[in-house]
Amino acid sequence: MAAVLAVVTGCVSTGAGKGPAHGSTHASRPETGTTTMRGITLPSWYRTDYDSPAASRYLRGIKATGARWVTFTPTWYQKRVTDSALHTTEETASDASLRRIVQRAHAAGLKVMIKPHVDLPGDVDRAGIRPRDRAAWFAAYRRFLTHYADLAAGTGAEQLAVGTELAGVSGDTTAWTKVIKAVRDHYDGPLTYAANYDEYQHIHFWKDLDVIGIDAYWPLAEKATTDPALLNRAWAPIRQKLAAYSARQHRRILFTEAGYVSQRGTTTAPYSWTVSTHPANAEQAAAYRALLDSFEGRTWWAGVCWWMWDDWPDSGETPARLAYTPHGKPAEEVLRRKWAG
Repeated sequence: MAAVLAVVTGCVSTGAGKGPAHGSTHASRPETGTTTMRGITLPSWYRTDYDSPAASRYLRGIKATGARWVTFTPTWYQKRVTDSALHTTEETASDASLRRIVQRAHAAGLKVMIKPHVDLPGDVDRAGIRPRDRAAWFAAYRRFLTHYADLAAGTGAEQLAVGTELAGVSGDTTAWTKVIKAVRDHYDGPLTYAANYDEYQHIHFWKDLDVIGIDAYWPLAEKATTDPALLNRAWAPIRQKLAAYSARQHRRILFTEAGYVSQRGTTTAPYSWTVSTHPANAEQAAAYRALLDSFEGRTWWAGVCWWMWDDWPDSGETPARLAYTPHGKPAEEVLRRKWAG
């Protein structure tokens, strides 16, 4: 779009840089640990976003929902889906601003997941990335990721994602295993990968990670609905399938992203920013409630990091009244009741 044995708060260990030993699997088995991540993503779209005067206010707002985690998304870019080079742009959060926002989050009492993204110009889907020279692309990707592994270790970030929705290359298991090993040499905390909801079953390197990450944008309805019971029924077969998958993989499942725009029909296509032009706060709230009702308390479920909190001032392409943010809407009250109340 669009994250544990010491004091467990979602996935593996809260000690920054102090996760399970390399190659260890016992800490992330579904039968160990029952607490869940309660998180919200605060993405960046520009170099200085995380230094915005709004940053501290946003972190306070996230904390007030009852959230205990916040995710940050520094993003690099490639020009074409076939390219092998990754580069920063003016839309990439600066390292200095990322370090400062992690420090502010910790000062606010929030734990941090750093979730680096690779994107393409315009609306091109990153899942389409299929480099002509895969060896060169993975070498560049390893440099990109170890850069953020060093930053995560240096700031005490509690969790790191090694990728997000890269379905065009996530089938290269050997290459990913090497990337993950390189990241382990730089960062000792828990690792995940954020697979899209239609991608996770094609990932074959979960054993090298500490938790299964899924961006949970499953369509739940054929038409607009505000009925949580209907949405709960839609989640039931998905939940059953995920529980079985978790057991087979010996890993808990974290929803690295989940979210709904406040637009009519959002539950028919949760991955879409532009379902309609009609506001639908009640539908968004019903979707929030149904997800939490359906998954909270399941020991194999490691929690959720909602996409997303407010856009930065003057940067949002979607008006706040139609956007993914729950801030100031009934969905925020759902979180407060579930998490803070």
